[in-house]
Amino acid sequence: MVNIADVTAAPGPDLLTPDNCAVLFVDHQPQMFFGTGSGDRTAIINATVGLAKAAKVFDVPVVLSTVAAESFSGPLMPQLADVYPDRKIVDRTTMNAWEDPAFVEAVKATGRKKLVIAGLWTEVCVVLPALSALAQGYEVYVVTDASGGVSPQAHEHAVQRMVQAGVVPVTWVQVLLELQRDWARAETYLPVMDVVKEHGGTYGLGVVYAQAVIGEHAAG
Repeated sequence: MVNIADVTAAPGPDLLTPDNCAVLFVDHQPQMFFGTGSGDRTAIINATVGLAKAAKVFDVPVVLSTVAAESFSGPLMPQLADVYPDRKIVDRTTMNAWEDPAFVEAVKATGRKKLVIAGLWTEVCVVLPALSALAQGYEVYVVTDASGGVSPQAHEHAVQRMVQAGVVPVTWVQVLLELQRDWARAETYLPVMDVVKEHGGTYGLGVVYAQAVIGEHAAG
């Protein structure tokens, strides 16, 4: 029951903030994209880069990881690497990133308990570390539009499996706006709008229109 005396204007503990989460990018590589058939691959690339730029705006810790980069899957996609040109990439042999000690140590080093994960493929390289991290006490959020599987069914079934286990499905714009959460936060307002205009599709066009008609500080 609600105790009215305890109700305050404050965010709930489940919300993502710049201080409580880390973003993990798993296997956004050419060979993995070649096998992705769950949705438009260009849209997945756009969502992935949008998510990366969102994390950078709010200085959220990021872990970049690849699998068999030199022997099979190719390098991290350049659009993502360009957002974090100096960030070390953890390359693995394991399909489950959570079974790679270097990856887990990189996650632990962030000090965050909420993990936001995106990757290819959803049914392998996302679901396996998501469930593994969840089992060890992390709160896990999966960015479904920055992830993809080999078929629509593979992607959807993997998302269902994770949700049933307790993982929270989100989208990249949702993460961006949840981190901002107040248009009065002037220090990140314009950078957020830049990300929206570049990667937010028709939402971004709406921002361009509003700023042209109302002014550069039009919010929302």
